[in-house]
Amino acid sequence: MHALVWILVAAAGFVAMEGIAWLSHRYVMHGWGWGWHRSHHESGHGGFERNDLYALFGVALSIALFLLAGRLQSPALQALAVGVTAYGLMYGFVHDGVVHQRWPVRYMPRNGYMRRLVQAHRLHHAVRSREGAVSFGFLVVRDPRRLAAELKARRFGEQSGASVS
Repeated sequence: MHALVWILVAAAGFVAMEGIAWLSHRYVMHGWGWGWHRSHHESGHGGFERNDLYALFGVALSIALFLLAGRLQSPALQALAVGVTAYGLMYGFVHDGVVHQRWPVRYMPRNGYMRRLVQAHRLHHAVRSREGAVSFGFLVVRDPRRLAAELKARRFGEQSGASVS
């Protein structure tokens, strides 16, 4: 397999994981899997929370892809496994390290893309229940001002008895 194709497949795996992360966050974690994810929306959690069990699924997916790639001698599956693993590492570093400050090194971005990402995630956590949250993505996030306005409109709709979708 040509190196450029290998890199493109790895990049495609990385990008596809954003969609998978959004879907699983929106429909699993804020759906039937809320029992584990609830711990992530509660304040005062320690070093480990039930929500961290979801990371095991990502690790299992990466390992399974690497094992399958080796068994089938498939450079394409190997590249896909690298992309999925890179996404998981990025998620762990940025989400747990920067956004939630769960790592010993403290860094809070003051502006730019990383600041926008942190703000969007904090707006997601403004809702403590499984319903009504905004911003389910990780790397692709909407403008925090728009998210805040959407959240405000949802809260106003709940208070007035109107249904806001």
